Amino acid sequence: MSLPPVRRRVAVVGTGAIVSGSHLSALRAHADRTELVAAVDVDQGRLDAFRALAGEEVAGYTSMSGMLDAVRPDLVLIGTPPALHREQTVAALKAGAWVLCEKPLCLSLAEYDDIAAAEEASGAYASVVFQHRYGSGAEHARALIAGGELGAPLVAHCQTTWHRDAAYYAVPWRGRWATEGGGPTMGHGIHQYDLLLHLLGEWEEVRAMAARLVHDTESEDVSTALVRFRNGALATVVNSVLSPDEVSRVRVDCADATVELTHLYGHRNDDWTYTPARHVDPARAAAWRTPAQDVPSSHTAQLGTLLDAYDSGTRPPGSGRDARGTLEFAAALYKAAFTGRPVRAGEIGPGDPYYAAMHGGHPDWAPREDA
Repeated sequence: MSLPPVRRRVAVVGTGAIVSGSHLSALRAHADRTELVAAVDVDQGRLDAFRALAGEEVAGYTSMSGMLDAVRPDLVLIGTPPALHREQTVAALKAGAWVLCEKPLCLSLAEYDDIAAAEEASGAYASVVFQHRYGSGAEHARALIAGGELGAPLVAHCQTTWHRDAAYYAVPWRGRWATEGGGPTMGHGIHQYDLLLHLLGEWEEVRAMAARLVHDTESEDVSTALVRFRNGALATVVNSVLSPDEVSRVRVDCADATVELTHLYGHRNDDWTYTPARHVDPARAAAWRTPAQDVPSSHTAQLGTLLDAYDSGTRPPGSGRDARGTLEFAAALYKAAFTGRPVRAGEIGPGDPYYAAMHGGHPDWAPREDA
């Protein structure tokens, strides 16, 4: 007779919309494997509202350090503003807890390497929420591309064209390098180009442009990039918060087929399409159809994968070198856009201004002294 699954004791840090919505529903979906034992928020009213929603048995704290000392959770889910992520992630790791943190995991490669050092010292792991990687449609597409079933990847397009108004940027921490880490390149399009990197593998070179066209922010409100992948494929990446007709799209043209995903904030099997090249036998193309099981991309899907890794004692997806590559891509895009020259993978390291901050201290983009 098989033993029941181990239930991990979970704490959430930050009780705003992303935690009360996506993370709480993910925990409920995995109630046989998780037990929500604590919640942290500096706003007592928001904390009380969350506990009323999650259950009064969930202990409430206004201090993360106090919670870690009292509760010693197995897993900490972090849904606070980005400027707090590095400090809170490191604190949880030092307490021996695994971490699942909202994107971006931190604001720079330097901060990421601080987290990596804390992982090494503690033996625990920190993953970043990139839920679009997960779900049956993404897993199926990646397996087909990686296995060569669609032929060699050749051309790709990655599009995050969303719309955010002035009221959105009236929230004090948005649009500022020190608190958000960047504009749509860091806060919006990162989901889509993380999925692109997940599908195509390591990138080799980035050329880019960025601009502030509408919003009065420190960071950009649109960026574009040309990318060369190590496998030879070429791609375009667009990140915008200026687009009335909102869409999220990834398209990969391979030698034998085009695979395309069109959605907005999450995808299911039906959002993926496969178009075979004219020379492909229909019987071969029929095998590319999305799987019968339809698992949406979601926090629920990613949490399940992380719990599997926890149970097996292995590094979870979306952590380590894997997650660092996505953050390095963001830094490279900014450096290429602000310097006007191509950036190669691996060139941004200690001593490079773009290692310490995404704006790189560029005079046209660094934080304003009067801000």
